[in-house]
Amino acid sequence: MKTLSLLLGAASAASLASAAFAEEITIATVNNNDMIIMQGLTDEFTKAHPDITVNWVTLEENVLRERVTTDIATQGGQYDVMTIGTLEVPIWASQGWLEPLEFDESYDVDDLMPAIRGALSVDGTLYAAPFYGESAMTMYRTDLLEAAGFEMPESPTWEFIGEAARAMTDRDADINGICLRGKAGWGENMAFITALANSYGARWFDENWQPQFDSPEWKAALQFYIDLMKDAGPAGASSNGFNENLTLFQQGKCGMWMDATVAAGFVSDANNSTVADKVGFALFPDAGTGNHGNWLWVWSLAIPASSDAKDPAKTFVQWATSKEYAALVGEKEGWALAPPGTRTSLYDNPDYKAVAAFAEPTLAAINAADTSNPSVQPVPYTGGQFVSIPEFQNIGTQVGQLFAAVVAGQSTVDDALAQAQSVVTREMTRAGYIK
Repeated sequence: MKTLSLLLGAASAASLASAAFAEEITIATVNNNDMIIMQGLTDEFTKAHPDITVNWVTLEENVLRERVTTDIATQGGQYDVMTIGTLEVPIWASQGWLEPLEFDESYDVDDLMPAIRGALSVDGTLYAAPFYGESAMTMYRTDLLEAAGFEMPESPTWEFIGEAARAMTDRDADINGICLRGKAGWGENMAFITALANSYGARWFDENWQPQFDSPEWKAALQFYIDLMKDAGPAGASSNGFNENLTLFQQGKCGMWMDATVAAGFVSDANNSTVADKVGFALFPDAGTGNHGNWLWVWSLAIPASSDAKDPAKTFVQWATSKEYAALVGEKEGWALAPPGTRTSLYDNPDYKAVAAFAEPTLAAINAADTSNPSVQPVPYTGGQFVSIPEFQNIGTQVGQLFAAVVAGQSTVDDALAQAQSVVTREMTRAGYIK
């Protein structure tokens, strides 16, 4: 009995010691499929790190952006790891709001794609670790396109896309020729519409920061988008963002979809996509300008300077963005669903290349993205599907709401562009860009 008591006492002491050193982190992330997979693999992390408890806050994209922006700006300390992107990282790092990241040699930071690493660094210092990277591409139903009598060109134009989408539309069969983002938000509908506008030769601002929504390029781009959504898009499109369109495509209800390259793995996943064996990939279209609107976005994990659990947060960030994590997803979920667009080694991996027909088009789109020259016209800003200034979150969302109202039939193209010109001029004057 004495021996048993000693053993129990030792066990109790060990438990108390473990509890004393246990740390807790809260992670804010977006409800995209890749992040849901990451959340589902939490047990694999806690097996290796039993002293770290992970709490998840998983939010719709617009809500996530609002919550983490408020928390970081007020130094609230609500989150220890934030899922943010290429707009926020350089701006927030320059404000001193993000913790600089250094990892041990096993992380192999040199394996990160140069464009991705550069987008998340300030003065050579990494301030967020890339979870997945993306550009934009065309995804389409090969069977529907063929049945409509079309063949996808190597470099599609918007004119071709419009003709093919209308021909593929079959309302009786619940097939929409095209699915495009309509949900308001600077990172939702405005990500797509800005890329579309760039491909038409439009720009948000001239070299003096004067808004350009009264230009013929913006009129042509927005009118094309609205007409196409009316003729070939799904009902209720003003409520559809990335996730909603992904579901529609997986269910066989979209003939074409222009969106983030990261979607390619999910539309090709036979476990969740009814059309997995009927999907083709092509460049994001242009309007004859030679600009295919390639964007560059990286959903990344960053540690706010306000966190009081920086060390365990860093341990998690290193795990979730490592080569080993990609291999874990490949083993558990299938290699086609490994987080794309961040590590060179993934695109040299024979297991990945064997199942990912979209790997080369994705890599080509990312490498073609030129965020320094988003428009064929001169601009004072950088960014692909966004403008790299702090004010863009506000003005992008306001303009997104105006354009979503046109999709919903509550406004017109001319009225929306006039209001966008007025709103953005007012906000940029307040911010001091326009003197």
